[in-house]
Order: sequence, then structure tokens, then C-alpha cells
Amino acid sequence: ARRCWEGIQANYAPYFFDNGARSTNGNMALFSLSEDTPVGTHVYTLNGTDPEGDPVTYGLAYEAGSRRYFSVDKNLGNVTLIEELDREKEDEIEVIVSISDGLSTVSEKVRILVMDANDESPEFINTPYIVQVPENTPSGSSIFKIEAVDKDTGSGGSITYFLQNIHANKFTIDRHSGVLRIKTGVTLDYEKSRTHFVVVVAKDGGGKLRGDNKVFSATTTVTVNVEDVQDTPPMFIGTPYYGYVYEDTLAGSEVLTVVALDGDRGKPNSIHYCIVNGSEGSFEISNTTGAISVIKSPNHLKKEVYELKVQASEVSQEGDVSVYAFAVVTIRVVDLNNHPPTFYGENGPQNRFELTMYEHPPEGEILRGLKITVNDSDQGANAKFNLRLVGPGGIFRVVPQTVLNEAQVTIIVENSAAIDYEKFKVLTFKLLAIEVNTPEKFSSTADVVIRLLDTNDNVPKFSSDYYIARIPENSPGGSNVVAVTATDPDSGLWGEVKYSIYGTGADLFLIHPSTGIIYTQPWAVLDAEVNSKYNFYVKAEDTDGKYSLAEVFITVLDVNDHSPEFNENIQEKTMIIGSPVKIEAIDQDAEEPNNIVDYSIMQADPANVFDIDQSTGEIKLKSYIRSLDIIHNITKNKDCIWSLVVQAKDRGSPSFSTTAVLKIDITEETLHKGPMAAFLMQTKDNPMKALGVLAGVMGIMVLITILISTAMFWRNKRSNKITPVRRIIKKRQTPQPRAVRMEWLKFKRPSNAAEKFVVEDDAKSLQNENSNNNIQVVPVPPTAPVPPPPPALAPRGDAPGWRVPTVSGSLTPKFINKQLKKRGHGSAHNALVSELKMKFEKRNAAIGEPHI
Repeated sequence: ARRCWEGIQANYAPYFFDNGARSTNGNMALFSLSEDTPVGTHVYTLNGTDPEGDPVTYGLAYEAGSRRYFSVDKNLGNVTLIEELDREKEDEIEVIVSISDGLSTVSEKVRILVMDANDESPEFINTPYIVQVPENTPSGSSIFKIEAVDKDTGSGGSITYFLQNIHANKFTIDRHSGVLRIKTGVTLDYEKSRTHFVVVVAKDGGGKLRGDNKVFSATTTVTVNVEDVQDTPPMFIGTPYYGYVYEDTLAGSEVLTVVALDGDRGKPNSIHYCIVNGSEGSFEISNTTGAISVIKSPNHLKKEVYELKVQASEVSQEGDVSVYAFAVVTIRVVDLNNHPPTFYGENGPQNRFELTMYEHPPEGEILRGLKITVNDSDQGANAKFNLRLVGPGGIFRVVPQTVLNEAQVTIIVENSAAIDYEKFKVLTFKLLAIEVNTPEKFSSTADVVIRLLDTNDNVPKFSSDYYIARIPENSPGGSNVVAVTATDPDSGLWGEVKYSIYGTGADLFLIHPSTGIIYTQPWAVLDAEVNSKYNFYVKAEDTDGKYSLAEVFITVLDVNDHSPEFNENIQEKTMIIGSPVKIEAIDQDAEEPNNIVDYSIMQADPANVFDIDQSTGEIKLKSYIRSLDIIHNITKNKDCIWSLVVQAKDRGSPSFSTTAVLKIDITEETLHKGPMAAFLMQTKDNPMKALGVLAGVMGIMVLITILISTAMFWRNKRSNKITPVRRIIKKRQTPQPRAVRMEWLKFKRPSNAAEKFVVEDDAKSLQNENSNNNIQVVPVPPTAPVPPPPPALAPRGDAPGWRVPTVSGSLTPKFINKQLKKRGHGSAHNALVSELKMKFEKRNAAIGEPHI
């Protein structure tokens, strides 16, 4: 019994080889992989062994919710990268590697380090950059800090900054910190330039990417707005000033108005006017409006010409006078009204003035290209007239609006948005001068023609915010899908639009950059069953980079390109009379009616036995067939097996169909009265299910046997002696050398103190105690009268054998004799029984007669 127990070996679990961190085979412990490794690369080899020498298989598993980056060949252990790595998103991957010998599985959780590659470009943060800088900021001062980040590590993550057009730039940047400064020796001037655009480039330190050294950079624009400060004196507008006083002018009448503006247009101060000298008590000026009035009757004026020195001072919000300017106003005393107002250019009288300018000038800007002077040679009230512009309203205003004798005409921008090249390429106005207080109301006009130059002030605009298109799935590569249209009203190159597409759904499509026609890639194969919806964005961009977006939705229309396919179990069916059998075919088309399947029986012999449901595929016997007797009357085929030719046909256009031969075995319900019969009928079409149930039953039997053997082992270990009921003395017949198979030992609890052993031959099982079927038994050649050696089991590796302590007892003679007669002389069962009998006899002879 001890030697029989020693022949059973334990199964030791397989294990991985641990070859260290730099090895490419083992258990993947401390394994690292660069993030730019191409998908499909063989990156590692799982390597391990089984102590018993059994073949091993390998596996990879992941935590729930984790992405699967690797696959493994379960037999070779080759690990392949199947998902693109990105260290910036996931720098460690947890994988559960496993090794199995078929009985035992060993799993280990390992962490794979994702190494960095220079695959990221610098990105500016907190954009856009808009900086407000006072114009009196000292040169060399820091005005802003630009910051960019690069998700890479090492040199690929270090960033240096520099400026484009550094020589034409008024700024400089610290290449390491990104601090933007005003160049040394350079000052800002609001009156000359109110905005500066600085292009900053951020470049990383470079690094390896797929074997090559790559350097990435990014650019951004910093908008520097110069803030105005009070550093410019006021300016008089419309100089030189001329005024006239007529003999019939009333005292207190306004002669003319001077206008001065703060030279600092950003934050202008109010203007205070005063006459410094030259009035001789005959004229006064309004402190706030600049209107000069005569305070004496013209008859009391002693001079024909007066020259007044007028001062315009800036007054701050606190009331302090800061800076000032002077202008000379010439006033003539006249008494006749015989001249209408007349417009003068640089070369004399002129009634047409032309100017070319860019669209959208700043509001408040003076049209300095127009040199217009208006003059009325009369004196006094006869020379007073009003100026106004006749034409599109609210765009420009004229200064001054009231003139006495003579003035420089100034036209000022009032509505910048209305000065639009796309609306008006030419603006035409009438400049009207009409006398105010004369009965004649003399007047004159001059044409003001302003020709506009275009700027890139418009963004391309699509005709729709989104486009919807449909295309059949069988369309060849290069087929047109939809045409998008965007227009840019700007002229020249600024009005040219270039189209492009992007987005996750744009891989199968291209767009013509000029026409906007979207078409499929030449290699594209559309399949509505795989993906029937695509959407992406189309971009319309002009030459300056101004752009707009629209969304495109494309639906792939299904066509009938799949035939119905039967499942693999259709070849044979068992039909119980009164119950139908069902066939099923699947059509892979995506939409109805292409994937709706109709069933029919194409051929049956005899033909009038079965009906089939066109929609469900259920096949049943005709209603008059209720027993096997009726079937036997119909056909001479006694085994009741029919062969049918069935067809599955879809409803598409054109329609596709598939036929198959179906064998139906007809039986009656009486076969289902017993549970075993019902089970056999249910599994007749599925033999693997029956084998699975049988394997489960055998496994339970093995488990019960192991539990009983373990219990008997511990019981015998305590008593170390079993009193036999009787002794069996019988010479064992010499068996022929052959492989010895382990038998089942069933231990029964006897009614007395002695233990009885019952040996049972399981002719249907070749399993050992561990149910692994891997132990090879060496043939035992016994010779009489010497007891034969115990059957030896083939060793598995270096694992120690499974030993059972020696047990003395008796065998049931009846059972052994019956088995000997049944098995014959050459069976392994006879050798085992003879061996146990001899061992018991030898044991009893050594210890004497057994005690009951």
C-alpha cells in the first residue's frame, strides 16, 4: 500500500524566469518601452517552465476598465504591442501575466514603464496674449512673461524662446524665462503706433522620435497696445484762422471759432481758450468753445485788420493747466457782400477734391490728404457761412461748421465701420458752403471723392453652418460626396479661400483646396455595416490665416451586398413529432429590407411532409402527421431521416440567397419519458455538451475518492494496524509485461474493527488521482515466487513522489475472483491485486496472527 501511494505524484505549479530589468524575456518585471514603439512590434517574450516538464501556455490580462496595449502568443509567449503608447497620458501600464501547465495557473501583476520620446510640441498657455503698456515705459523694462509648456521630459521638455523679425522689432525676449522687454534705447509712442504685434517662437531642446532627432516649435502672437499718456501739447485745427467783421455786424456777434484738440488722443484733456494779445478790447473768446466774438460796433473799430494771439491750454481732471499751444487769428473789417464762399486747393480755386485711403481708418482721424480752404471775401456777417457734407450720413464730419471769411476745411472720420471697401469702393460727398445771415444766401459746392483701398478685414464665411450628404457604400474611391462653399468679400489674394478638413471622421475623405468638393480617398472602401455615419469639420481659410468652420455629416447608404448565412449547426436536426425545429440564417447587411431573411424549402422527398415558416425558419410536420406509423406509410425509409434543401433569401434588390442541406431525424415523444433519455435527445445535436457533463461527473468522482483516501490515511496513521477479516493465499498468475493503469480504490466502513479494501476496475477511465492524465506507468514484469516490485510511475521533474503509508488488511475474495475472471491473466488489475495480497501476507508473517 505504501508503494502504491508513492506512485502518485503531486502537480507543481509552473513559474516564470526572472531575467532582470534589461532582459527581453521572462516575466516582464521592470520592463520598459519607449512610447514611440510602432504598433505591431514584438516587444517581449514571456518565458517560463513547468517543474514536471509539461508544456506551458501564457496569457495577458488587464484590470477592469484598463486599455489593452499588448497581446501574447499563448504558446510561444511572444508579446506584441497592439495599441499606441502615450507617456503623457499613461506612463505606467499594469499587466497581469500568467503561465499555465493546464492544471495550475500562476499569475503575476507587473508594471511596464513607458519611456518618453520627443513627440510633443511646446504649447503656449493662457493665450491670447494682450498687453497694455504706457507709452512712457522706460526702455529695457519687462512688460510681460510668455509661458509655454512641453509635456515631454528631458531635453525634449526644455523650452527656449525667441522673436521673429528681431531686427525690425522694438522688443526682445529672454530665451530661458520668456520675459518680454522693450529694447534698450527704444521708446514707445502712442501717436506714431498704437499697437505692436510681436511673434514669439517657443522651441524645445529636441530628442529622439522613432530613431530620428526631432525638434518641435510653436508660435504665438503677443498684441502690445500702447496706452496714451499726457506728453503731447494741444493742436489747433483749421489753421490759419481768418475772420471778418462787416460794417453792419452787431456787437456781440460771433466772428469765428477756433478748434484745438489734445494731442494725446487716448485720454484727451479738456481745452481752455483765451486771447493773449491783439484784441485791443474789441474781441473776446469763449473759454470752452473757442468762439471769438466782436464786442464793439464795427464803426468803433480803429483798425482794418486785427491779429489775435489765441492760447489753447489743456486742463486736467484735477483742474491743473499742463501744456498749451498758440494760434494767430486774423480778423478783417469789411462792409460789402458781393462774394460767395469759394473753395481753394493748393493751386487755387477748385471744386473737386480726391483722396485715396484704406478702409476702416480710426475714428477721429483727420483726412490729411485733403487740402481744402474755403474763403468768402466779404467782411463781417457777409463773410459768415456754414459748412456741411451732403452724402451718406454719419460717416464723416466737417470742421469747422461755421466759418467767417476763411478757414482750412478739415474732414474727420466719425464712423469707421461704415467706411467699408466691400460696401463702397468710392465714397462721394458734396461739400456745401452757404452764407448764414445774408439775404442773398450765397453758396458754393465742391465734390469730395474718396477712393477706398481694401484691407483683409473679413473672415471667409460658409453658405451653411453644416452640410449633410449621403453616399452609397459601393461608391468607388474618389467619388464626389458634397461641395461646400465659403466666400470672402475681400479683394485680391485676401479674398481667395483655401479649404481643408480635419477631425476623427475625416480619414476616408479629401477636399479640393480650391473648389471645396469633398470626395472619398482613392483607396477608401465604405461599408455601412462597419460604420454608416461620419462627421468632421471643414475649414475655409484666407491667405492671412483668418478662417471659419462648418460641420459635415455624411451617411453611408446601405446596399444589398451580403448573402444570408446559416449557422454551423444547421446540418443535422432532431425533430420530435408535434414540436418544430428551427433554422436560422444571418444577413450582415446594415439596414432593412436588405437584412430581412425569408425561408423556404426548395426540395424534399417526399415533398408533402414538412412546412416552413417563411419569417422565423421554423420547420414542422404537416398537420396530418401525428405518429411514426404515418411516416412509415409515407416512405420506406425506416430510420425516419429526411434530407431537405432549404433556402434563405433576403429582401434586397437585387436579392441574394443561400441554400443548405438539412438532415432531420424524426422521433416520438416516448423517448423523453426518462431524464437520461431526455438529456440524450437534447444533446444529440450537441455532442460537446454531453462530453462536458460526463467530464464533470468524472471530476466529482475523483474529488470524492481523494477525500476518502485522505480520511483513511489519517485514520490508519493513528492506528498503524488493521486486523484482516481473513487471509487470502493465492498464487498470482504471471501477467504479460504491459502498461499498468491506476485503478479506483473504494474504502467501505466495515461493521467490525478491521478495514476492508474493495478494488474496483473502471474500464472507462484512464485518469489518475490528480485527473491530469500525464503520468506514464512503467510496465511491471513480476516473477513467481518472488513478490513483484510495485508499479513505478514516471517521475515528473525533480518533484518528490506522493507516498501513502503501509496499510494491512484484507481484500474481499469474492470481488477479486470475479474481477480476475472478467479481466483475464494479463490485466493490470490482476497485478495490483496480487501485489497487495503478497504485501499483506509478508506483513502478517512478521507480526504474527492478527488480533480481532
